[in-house]
Amino acid sequence: MAGLELKREFVAGDLRDPRRAAIPIAAAVAGVLVPAALYLLITGGAEADAARGWAVPIATDIAFALAVLGIIGRHLPTALRTFLLTLAVVDDLLAIVIIALFYTEHLAPFPLLGALAPLAAFTLLVRRGVRAWWLLLPLAAITWTLIHASGVHATVVGVLLAFAVPVVDGTRPGSGLAEHFEHRFRPLSAGVAVPVFAFLSAGVPLGGLDGLARALTDPVAVAIVAGLVLGKPLGVMAATWLMARFTHADLDENLAWVDVLGLSILAGIGFTVSLLIGELAFGIGSERDSLTKIAVLAGSLAAALLAAVILRLRNNAYAAWSRPSPPSWRTSGRSRARECP
Repeated sequence: MAGLELKREFVAGDLRDPRRAAIPIAAAVAGVLVPAALYLLITGGAEADAARGWAVPIATDIAFALAVLGIIGRHLPTALRTFLLTLAVVDDLLAIVIIALFYTEHLAPFPLLGALAPLAAFTLLVRRGVRAWWLLLPLAAITWTLIHASGVHATVVGVLLAFAVPVVDGTRPGSGLAEHFEHRFRPLSAGVAVPVFAFLSAGVPLGGLDGLARALTDPVAVAIVAGLVLGKPLGVMAATWLMARFTHADLDENLAWVDVLGLSILAGIGFTVSLLIGELAFGIGSERDSLTKIAVLAGSLAAALLAAVILRLRNNAYAAWSRPSPPSWRTSGRSRARECP
């Protein structure tokens, strides 16, 4: 889904215009670099294995961030959702690349090369408009299996397959295969895959209030919370301001800086991908993995609450501005006076 959304934005969305796309892309990159640097700074004096989790606070969870924005922001500018979607999709793509590069321990070249054949066949079929699941699904499954066997984390397969799918049908605009796949897969992704992953990944024994307090004072947990709550908004805001101030890139004229601040804090909701990176970094079921889950939950909740306060205030302000104010008796009297002969 992340790959399909990013492909659509590049071909038919706001990312077509480099000046409009430059700011959210730069914000996504800085939103990855700054939390990672802050994590390494905080965990510098901890055990050596603590550094393995540097990528945990880099990812923005698209589903949860957009859900929070949708609940509290009915009157916010649509440009804010577009900015968040672009930032989160690029952010997820960067996270997938980082997983493939830095969390792959053993690389087997022959399965990796073997995956090119089913990937090429899948690409050829979708380019010709084939929608038959009994042809495409086995090819996708074989590609996933071979990439997984090579040692590269198989999340990258989803992006590769998505990038192969054409976005716009030349004869009927808006009816491309990518749109068809998004329509088919979005309920499966949002309604099954994400909740099941969250349910299976997020459960941790807290050990009561004392256990929770001990967990949140661990350097790894502190670094993750700081990366999500402080590093994310700092990176996003800094990159946005620098790009808007010193380049020809355009920030949407409907957005105020306080809107961008709320959005940058909202980008600190890092749930599914952060939990996945924590498992890859420290091992499923390990003590560090449990600390990572507690920290990701705490940091994401804090980011959601802080962003909700700011964006709710902005939503109320936009709602008040868009509501027509009733005329005073003086104004209505003068209007009626001018209408009299």
